[in-house]
Amino acid sequence: MTTKVTIQDIANELQLSRNTVSKAINNTGVLADATREKILRKAAEMGYKQFAYLPLFQEDAAKTAAPSILPSDKREIAMLTTRFLNSSHFSSTMLDRFQSEIDHLHSCMTIHRISLIELKEKKLPSSLNIQRTAGIICFEVFDYDYAQMLCDLDVPLLFVDSPVMNMRPPLKADRLYMENRIEIQNAVTHMVQRGKKRISFAGDKNHCQSFFERYMAYRDAVEHFGLTEGLSTCAMPSGQQNYPVSLYETIRRFKTMPDAFVCANDFVAMDLVKALDELGYSVPDDIWVCGFDDSQEASYFAPRLTSIHIHGQIMGYTAANLLMTRIEEPSLNYRTVYTETNLILRESTGD
Repeated sequence: MTTKVTIQDIANELQLSRNTVSKAINNTGVLADATREKILRKAAEMGYKQFAYLPLFQEDAAKTAAPSILPSDKREIAMLTTRFLNSSHFSSTMLDRFQSEIDHLHSCMTIHRISLIELKEKKLPSSLNIQRTAGIICFEVFDYDYAQMLCDLDVPLLFVDSPVMNMRPPLKADRLYMENRIEIQNAVTHMVQRGKKRISFAGDKNHCQSFFERYMAYRDAVEHFGLTEGLSTCAMPSGQQNYPVSLYETIRRFKTMPDAFVCANDFVAMDLVKALDELGYSVPDDIWVCGFDDSQEASYFAPRLTSIHIHGQIMGYTAANLLMTRIEEPSLNYRTVYTETNLILRESTGD
């Protein structure tokens, strides 16, 4: 009988602590990317149960020749999205890793954009052949009713982020998120420790589950520090089609300008900095701004933007793991997984 590989076995092989290996395999805690990568490689190489279905990281010919877990008549992994995903979107790095992890399946990864009409009528993209589809991965699919329609297809399904789930029945699908709360709270803590007392949130908290969690983390942090006056007078609703204009108009009507803003993502933060500049405020001299995503633009925007970094490579690896295990074992309980994020301090918060 073959002995099952344990976390301790992997730790012994790498001469690391069991806790460190557990963090890497379960996507918890903070680890250097290189350390996490080394652990995951070793876990796959040793055939640890979580990765036994997939010879991840093996780059020789044997990987290409490995038999696919997909049936011969279903070799398509379909990506669905409601918008064009450019290189600035966090998914670009993630998808590169995701695709590399499923290469051995001899599958075809296809991209299908959901039109506004298809979204409204709850129809699949006309380009998608569901009969050939082994699994679906969704980006920017934030319409709850449409998401429920996808769940009813009886096809292995993964949402990368999702519609706002607050007070709604759970989706019958796996869900993958970046960790949205801890580093938002760390950002607020950093602002408070540096004397900022009126901190506002910029962004539409009802846009998606991640935005909602970021807003709730901001609100909890502000309440923790007793800054409820800033919360009640400065929380910024949105949702308008022309967000930059609505952002400018909202700020212009503030009777007292906040000391700092926490933003739902980097692009809201960049629009905010531009609006503040038009109103005669300087970032960071007058007001601090923190974004989220750590997009490519964040590091060369003026001022360089404090942001929260998403580990796209780890998300891509985790997405492959979730979708492939769902394909192999459809009866698994539905899983919700978060991957770590890290606060990156730059000029927009005086760093």
